[in-house]
Amino acid sequence: MPKDRSYVRASDIGAWNFCHRAWWLAKVQKAPHERPQQLDWGDQAHADHGRQTALAQRLRRSGIALLAGGLLLLGLALLAQLIP
Repeated sequence: MPKDRSYVRASDIGAWNFCHRAWWLAKVQKAPHERPQQLDWGDQAHADHGRQTALAQRLRRSGIALLAGGLLLLGLALLAQLIP
């Protein structure tokens, strides 16, 4: 997934706050990072977390749908007992 650099991210603000020159070198001059493997690891960790979060949201929605369906069936079963 390509990075959309039109947004200012918290990491950009943190890098600029830490060292204005380092931010300028990385963002303007496109100088290579001293430890690119660390950046790759961070990108992968964030992607993994995003996938886990999306899965948790899907499972939550499925659980709510199953609960609603079960309650509906219970209501219909109770209603069927009341009507002769």
